[in-house]
Amino acid sequence: MSTFGSKRIVTGAHYGLRDWLVQRITAVLMALFTVALLVQFLMPGALGYEHWAGIFASQWMKTLTFVLIVSLAWHAWVGMRDIWMDYVQPVGVRLALQVFTLVWLVGCAGWAIQVLWRL
Repeated sequence: MSTFGSKRIVTGAHYGLRDWLVQRITAVLMALFTVALLVQFLMPGALGYEHWAGIFASQWMKTLTFVLIVSLAWHAWVGMRDIWMDYVQPVGVRLALQVFTLVWLVGCAGWAIQVLWRL
């Protein structure tokens, strides 16, 4: 019996296309933020705390930074989740690492938002 042309059985969570798109879209958002930050940085004026505080004082820059924080957390989650799923075989250890990763990312995002809006 020939195995040529037989259907391949695919197992797993089938996250492929969605995760690929998430990684690309969040990377584009982070690149756009970098360009916006560079434009702000290259504006005339002395470099110092006042200049950096002025950049992040406007509401549109705070909103763009919030989008960056969410994008970065989502980008990191997809990557780390894939690493845990691919390389950690014991289910309990994998679950613990995924929970730790989620808690860490949410904590970092919360802290960044707190710093951004001085809450």
